[in-house]
This record gives sequence, C-alpha cells and structure tokens, in this order.
Amino acid sequence: MAETVGMLLTVAIVLLVVIAVVIVIVAAYSRVPLERKYENSGGGLGGSFDAIWMPSAHGAGIERDRQTKRMAPAPVAGDPPHSIRGDRITIDL
Repeated sequence: MAETVGMLLTVAIVLLVVIAVVIVIVAAYSRVPLERKYENSGGGLGGSFDAIWMPSAHGAGIERDRQTKRMAPAPVAGDPPHSIRGDRITIDL
C-alpha cells in the first residue's frame, strides 16, 4: 500500500513539474512580439501548426511578406549603362 502511494506521489510530482515547464514556455512565448514570432514561418512543420492554431497570425505573416517583397523594375531599352560596375548591376528605385 505504501509503495503504491509513493509511486502515485512520484507520478503526481513529475506531472506537476511538466505542467509548470509547459506553462513557463507558453508564457515566455506569448510575450514575444508577433513580428518576431512569424519572421520565418510559412514552411515546414511549424508553418502548418501556425496555420492551424493561430490562423489570423499566420495570415498576417503571409500578408506582411507579400507587402514587403517588391519587384525591381526592369530596365528600359534606352537606359544608360552607368549602373553596371564590374560584374554587378544595380537598379535604383
């Protein structure tokens, strides 16, 4: 009887420690700004979890990525080659 109580007590303590660690990790992660949480999201296993558990944040990250990626304008046929320096071509916006 005492052996069973001791084992149950040990299991309860381990369970409480695991729950406390999970709570600390969730609390620390929730304080991170949204921009830093989703800097690199969108691919792999983490991206699918983001899409399931926080679809609004995942959608905001995708929209932010879409707005920050800009296409460089193509040079016009009559542009002078002053932006070619060695093997680098620069396009000024």
